[in-house]
Amino acid sequence: MSESGVSLAVSRGEAPEVSLVVPCYNEETVLGVLFERVGAAAETWGCSWEVICVDDGSRDATWELLHAQHVRDPRWKVLSLARNFGQQAALSAGLFHAKGRAVMIIDADLQDPPEMLAGFIAKWREGFEVVHAVRTRRRGGVLKRASYWLFYRLLARTSSLPIPKDSGDFCLMDRKVVDVINAMPERRRFLRGMRVWSGYKQTRVEYKRPLRAAGKTKYTLTKLLNLAFDGIFGFSDVPLRVAVFLGLGVSGLALAGLALTGVQRLLPAICDYTPIGAISDEIAQTTAIVFFGGVQLFCTGLLGEYLGRVYDEVKRRPPWVLRESLGVEARTPPV
Repeated sequence: MSESGVSLAVSRGEAPEVSLVVPCYNEETVLGVLFERVGAAAETWGCSWEVICVDDGSRDATWELLHAQHVRDPRWKVLSLARNFGQQAALSAGLFHAKGRAVMIIDADLQDPPEMLAGFIAKWREGFEVVHAVRTRRRGGVLKRASYWLFYRLLARTSSLPIPKDSGDFCLMDRKVVDVINAMPERRRFLRGMRVWSGYKQTRVEYKRPLRAAGKTKYTLTKLLNLAFDGIFGFSDVPLRVAVFLGLGVSGLALAGLALTGVQRLLPAICDYTPIGAISDEIAQTTAIVFFGGVQLFCTGLLGEYLGRVYDEVKRRPPWVLRESLGVEARTPPV
């Protein structure tokens, strides 16, 4: 379809074949490059398309730049959230408003190359309903790369779902998958796990992830840890089992300590020639109290993580609040 034909379709409100969701938070320094590269890549898709940019409560000129881009090209549509609700909520808002038969996700920082999206669409046309982008190499600091590496492997070992290692939000999902995710009522979202949970025919595309095109990352260590916790506690009950086995292990140590104490009391002569006799009662008691206290706090913390997520779900607050929209009909989020 020609550009004029696509513009006419947009003006008539017809659903595009492909939607692209882009979460944005204080991205004024990179948006110009984003518009250029995504626009050039979209011309190779051979289908009608829309881009839904979600301004997640930015405090810079992100909204003004997105507004100007929508005026230049109405295929670029904008949602503005009332405050910063977080990346997963922004992505969920974009998915909820996207109309395409296939919906793709990409970060605004261009660490995920827009030029790869044509390959996603090709895989979708082959019959795959979820296309994961898997990073074979990540640029950045050693600590950050090591943290990501550890998280994905821990998630893979603890989750019952085959979540691909080193796969982020960069992906394509068929409309059937998007509808399933939109129907999920949960608030603490981990989309890369939810799309696997939905089932359907899935494949992967590998790539080497570059550095940001401009600006600084908005994902602080705290946000990364929260995302990791949402992934692990949202898609695994292994931590609860760890607490059970840890309790059994501690009980076993306590019984062993009781047995050693009995031997020490009944056979003091033998204990004089073993390390047992060298341990004073005060040291043994203090060590036991600290050890058992630490185990109890650890298990209570695990229970608290699950209970806190249950509390969030029971409150049934909307996952995001929409302040304004351009080019897309605002809809009430699921509650």
